[in-house]
Amino acid sequence: MSVPVTILCGELGAGKTTLLSGLLESADREIAVLVNDVGEVNVDADLVEARTDLETGDEVVALENGCICCSLGGELSRAVIQLWKSHEFDHLVVEASGVGEPEPIARRFVRGPAGGPYDLEAVVTVVDARRFHDRFADGDDMPIQQGADEEGTRPLSDLVLEQVEFCDLLVVNKGDLVSDAEHERVVALLEALQPRAEIATAEYGDLEPDVLLGVERFELETVRDSAGWKRQIEADANEGEHGTDGNYDYSDGGDHARGGDHTHSDGDHTHDHAHPPERYGIEVEGYHRRRPFHPERFTELLRSLPEGLVRAKGLTWIAGREDQAITTSTAGAATTLEVTGRWIASFAEERQETYRRGQPGLVWDEEHGDREVRLALIGRDVDWDALESQLDDCLLSDEEMAADWSDYENPAPTGMGETVTISSADPEAPAR
Repeated sequence: MSVPVTILCGELGAGKTTLLSGLLESADREIAVLVNDVGEVNVDADLVEARTDLETGDEVVALENGCICCSLGGELSRAVIQLWKSHEFDHLVVEASGVGEPEPIARRFVRGPAGGPYDLEAVVTVVDARRFHDRFADGDDMPIQQGADEEGTRPLSDLVLEQVEFCDLLVVNKGDLVSDAEHERVVALLEALQPRAEIATAEYGDLEPDVLLGVERFELETVRDSAGWKRQIEADANEGEHGTDGNYDYSDGGDHARGGDHTHSDGDHTHDHAHPPERYGIEVEGYHRRRPFHPERFTELLRSLPEGLVRAKGLTWIAGREDQAITTSTAGAATTLEVTGRWIASFAEERQETYRRGQPGLVWDEEHGDREVRLALIGRDVDWDALESQLDDCLLSDEEMAADWSDYENPAPTGMGETVTISSADPEAPAR
């Protein structure tokens, strides 16, 4: 029988280790633990082991000096398989590092070698209520970068929202540090970012074990597709003038534009909560145009986005980057531009035809093919008409469409996987 697994995510200092330690002390079952830390010394593993009643401590495995979502992925699989072979236990809890992305970890237990002895039950993201409110829900303070991922390029605020968007249980921790109104605002924003997830509130990581264990709710594709921005893009595509999206499957975790098989989203698949209720002014809007952004004007806008805009994500077509399908991801005051693949129109004609035959619903412009801008926008008290007008002003004019785009000063990346981060905290700061 497969051993159930719970993956515990959340940013640095959110309270994951405190939550886990309390779980180990109160649960009525044998729990094995894998703790990941990106530093050379795994302090969290020492804290967890010190607070357990396990006889040998061998059931606490530490993986350090790297992140299990990327550089230590293979070691994660080997470690948990060896743990399964060497010990008998009822449940495995994986505490990811504060800079870990949950989806690659989840895939190890769903489609990787660890999927044999283990059955992924839940992905839990712990949110620091005070910090999340001040960073995203309040709108008064700019996000603070507290750490970097393996490449040191993506802003931490972007990672925090990805952890929120890929889970099926959100634990709003440190609830005692926010007022009732602030707590409601945090919950409303979390519901907009991940409408499907259950939400629980905790103080000092104190949560009943049954909330975390034995729920059996995880479905990789469902969780992956249920982020608020993805639902909005799908709803916008289904309700738009062109009917279905027709370009890429926005829900496949970034593989959609890597030059391989581009798959079309199911046009019959709809969600009841594509537009979450307007609570505390939090709304989700879509933006779709079939004209490229002027790189200089778009960069200028990214440095002066409205204060209440929490999230903007989707594919963008940027003039001067005709081959590159660029994912734009805004989290608070920082926007990351990343090359996640190529437009189908950038391939040789024979290859284009192959893709187009496989996607009968593909909307195709005779001159520009499948290139487009399609964004989901999530924010609080945003003047959406004004933002739409600002975005439209970033599009090339008719005269510019006929000009030479290579003359533009263009900060957008060019190579697969390359990223550029633009911050609105300092309008004079260059893109990096």
